[in-house]
Amino acid sequence: MTGAVPPRDGASSAATVTGRPEWTRAAHPAVLVGPDSVVLARNEAATAMFPEVSDGVTLAAGPLSWLQGPHRALSSTPLTPRSALTAGRLGDHVIDAHPTVLGDGSVLWWLLTDTATALERAERDLREAQERTAFLAEAAEILMGSLNPQRCMESIARIAADRLGDAAVVVAAARRRYHPITQCDSSGEVRHCVVEHDPARVPGLIEALRGFPPMPARWIDPAAVPTWLLPDSWRGPLGAVAVIGLPGHGVPAGALILLHRGEHHLGEAEELVARLFAARAGIALSAAQMYAEQTSITGILLRELLPPQLHRIQGVELAGGYRAAENHEVIGGDFYDVYPAEQAGQESLVVLGDVCGKGLEAAILTGKIRNTLQALVPTGSDHQTMLRLLNKALLASQHDRFATLVLASIVHSPDRIRLRLTSGGHLPPLVVRADGTVEVTPTQGQLVGALPEISARTVEVVLGPGETCLLYTDGITEARGGALGNAMFGEQRLAQALAACAGMPADAVVEHLRMLVEQWVGANQRDDIALVAITVPSRYGRAR
Repeated sequence: MTGAVPPRDGASSAATVTGRPEWTRAAHPAVLVGPDSVVLARNEAATAMFPEVSDGVTLAAGPLSWLQGPHRALSSTPLTPRSALTAGRLGDHVIDAHPTVLGDGSVLWWLLTDTATALERAERDLREAQERTAFLAEAAEILMGSLNPQRCMESIARIAADRLGDAAVVVAAARRRYHPITQCDSSGEVRHCVVEHDPARVPGLIEALRGFPPMPARWIDPAAVPTWLLPDSWRGPLGAVAVIGLPGHGVPAGALILLHRGEHHLGEAEELVARLFAARAGIALSAAQMYAEQTSITGILLRELLPPQLHRIQGVELAGGYRAAENHEVIGGDFYDVYPAEQAGQESLVVLGDVCGKGLEAAILTGKIRNTLQALVPTGSDHQTMLRLLNKALLASQHDRFATLVLASIVHSPDRIRLRLTSGGHLPPLVVRADGTVEVTPTQGQLVGALPEISARTVEVVLGPGETCLLYTDGITEARGGALGNAMFGEQRLAQALAACAGMPADAVVEHLRMLVEQWVGANQRDDIALVAITVPSRYGRAR
């Protein structure tokens, strides 16, 4: 406020204030009103703002009638200016009235003005900002609720059709030559399809799909929109059409197309909301696409790393059991493989092993060992050579992990099976005879991948009908559980459990042992386990 400050309450009279020129040149409007609510004088700013108010007119007769009540209260009961502060409206103006009470009961009213439209605009902008924030937060929560790309596209289309247009189309990045498309109309009906059409036929779409910066919404001619882009339920003429890019994690995730029935174009604030929504939608869709790609890659790797399904080989039953260390893990360091003989009279090879450690790193080395063993199968009749070559291959790979293996070659004969067993630092296989006797095979050897030179001992075992040879890893014998939860399952319990499996099929032997180990461990932490049963059926000789 410019000019002199008005005198304090009660310090001057109306005549004194009227005679001072400073307040008449103040920037803010000021009106001097007597005790009887009659206007005594005005300054230049008040005259310009309230031309209807003239000297000698009462407050009740002019545009300041809202000031009459507070003025009477001040004239009859002196109050501080702060407590007497009041406000009123004059057209588009909101007026704050600040009083200065004079000694003769007159009041000099200082009128500080602001436009109502500015205040309402500020309130409206605040409400819109709050609504935008709430909408974007809700949309982000919905969009991040699924890592399935198709469901994510469905959510994007539904939200956009409900809040941003009369219908919406989401075009994902191309897969080979195809573009996945999700369409949604105002009813919420969603349609998924795949098209081979060239996106360059839609103006702005190819740029949005390629992520060309900058990426504002691009309004295009409705006549340029091909029919394959419209939802099946669309009826009537097409109005405004906007193409907005969906930015992803470094790679464009797709594009969002908003369809309007009328000639409606998004305003500046609406377009900002659409672009902010598109940014969140692009991140969500990109995350879903990346997750789907990683899941596909993981599935392919798992199929390669998981042990194979076992079956009969020339009348001999083979069954395998495998479980990774933790419930949430699928692969680990234990493994087994079977390489059947290519023709009658040749040996079939069974390999079971255990890589030091567990989890993904152990599984990766397991895959390398299995690939190397597959290449060494032609030398499988010579276990010593096979283990030496595998040892050199692991040392050359510069891994700091080692492995233990046991090799079992199956030699077929008319009425019984002959096994050649060789241990490379692994637990010796167990054999259960038809009468329930359990034998420990005396094979032994050194770890694979730890020393420059290794040696191993090969033994031969003969299996008759109803007898089984069990290959297993230390995840079974070292499984901790029992009454106190800290006792190992041990080789003795394993031998006792195997004795009860005499004459049982290979599948039954594996399942029985797995069940006993699971019960023994309970909820305790477990290691990888793997076991293979090589069983000669009771009718082996007669069946052949």
